Amino acid sequence: MVWAEKYKPKFHEIEGQFEAKEELRKFIVDFFKQRKNAAMVYGPSGTGKTAAIYALANKMNFEVVELNASDFRDKKVIHEVIGSSLEQRSLFSKGKIILIDEIEGLNIRDRGAVAEMLRLLEKKRYPIIFIANDAWQEKIRKLRTKSQLIRFKALAKEEIFKILKKIAKNEKIKVSDKVLEIISSQSKGDARAAINDLQTIAIQCTNIGKEDILCLGFREKDENIFQALRLVFKSRSAEGVFDNVQLELNTIILWLDENLPLEYHGDDLVRAYEILSISDVFRGRIIRRQYWRFLSYVRTFLSQGIALAKTKEKDGFTSYKPPSRILKLWIAKQKLMKKKNIAAKIAKMTHSSRKRALEEFSFIKTFLKEKIPKDLRLNNEEIEFLTIKK
Repeated sequence: MVWAEKYKPKFHEIEGQFEAKEELRKFIVDFFKQRKNAAMVYGPSGTGKTAAIYALANKMNFEVVELNASDFRDKKVIHEVIGSSLEQRSLFSKGKIILIDEIEGLNIRDRGAVAEMLRLLEKKRYPIIFIANDAWQEKIRKLRTKSQLIRFKALAKEEIFKILKKIAKNEKIKVSDKVLEIISSQSKGDARAAINDLQTIAIQCTNIGKEDILCLGFREKDENIFQALRLVFKSRSAEGVFDNVQLELNTIILWLDENLPLEYHGDDLVRAYEILSISDVFRGRIIRRQYWRFLSYVRTFLSQGIALAKTKEKDGFTSYKPPSRILKLWIAKQKLMKKKNIAAKIAKMTHSSRKRALEEFSFIKTFLKEKIPKDLRLNNEEIEFLTIKK
C-alpha cells in the first residue's frame, strides 16, 4: 500500500492545522446554522485538506461522497451527479458530506456549469466542501463568495519530520534524522510528497543514506509522473499514486503503455496489458455514456491493478521515457504554431485574413522558397521552416 494512504492520520493527528481543523469541525457540526451553504478548503498540496475532511467524517460517522470537478463536463452532468447525491439519504451513516475536489478544474466554458452549482448550493441538504489549491482564481469567484473559506497552510519542515520519523519507525527503516530532515526540507511543506519520497527510496533499500536521496533533486510542487511510475512498477501497493499527478487519465495510460515493457516480462507483462486494456475500456464508457462513477475503477486499475500484475516486487533503477505519441503530437503542434505565425505575417502584409493565408499556405510557400520579402520579418526558425526540404 502507498504509505500516504496507509498512514492517513486521525483528525487529532493532523499536524500544523489547528485553526483550520477547528473551523472545519464547526462548519460541519453547525451546518444548518451557518450563513454560508458551502465551505472552500484551500491551500498547497499535501497539507492535509482531504485527510482532515475524511478524518472528521470518520469521527462523526458521516459518509463522504467524493467527486472531482474536472469530471463535470457540463451543466447536465453537474445536475445528475451532485443533484442525485444531495437527494439520496445516507443509509448507514448519521450524515453525509459532498466533497468536490480540484474545483479549479470546473468547466467554465459551459456558462451554465457554475450557475447550476450555485443553484444546488441553495438546497442546503448536506454540507458541500470544495477543495482548491488556489481559492482566488477568477473562474471560481462566484463559488468562493458563497463559501466559507478555510485555509490550510504549508507545513513546517519540523512537522513533516515528525510524520516521517513515525513512518520510518513503523516500517523498520534504518534512516538517520539528518536524511529525514533533508527530505522534509525539500518537500516545501508538502507532507504527501515527503512520504512518497521516503517510500520511493525505501523500495530500493532499507538502510538509507544521504547518497540515496540525491536522485530526488529539489522538488517541484506538481507530483512527478516518474515517481508515480516507480511506485507502480516496483512495489505491489500503489493505490492512489496517480491522484495527484497533474496529467489526464488518457495521458497516464500512454505513459504506462510506453514503459511497461521496461519493467514487466512474460506473464507479468501480459497481465499488466490486460489490466491496462480494461481501464481503457472503462474510460471509453465514461466518455460515451457519461458514467463518471467509473473513474474510481479506472484509477484503481491503473495504479493498484498494474502493481499487482507482477508476481513479486522489483528493485534497481529504471530510466522511464515519455510516450512517443505525445512527443510526436508535441512536434506536430510546434510545426503548426510556426505555420500559423508565418500565415499571420503573410495576412498582415497582403491585407488578407489569417484563414485565407492558411488555406493557401502551400501555394504561397512555393513562391517564398525562391525569395522571402524582408517586410515579412521572419525569424531564423520561420525561414528554416519555409526553406527546408522534406
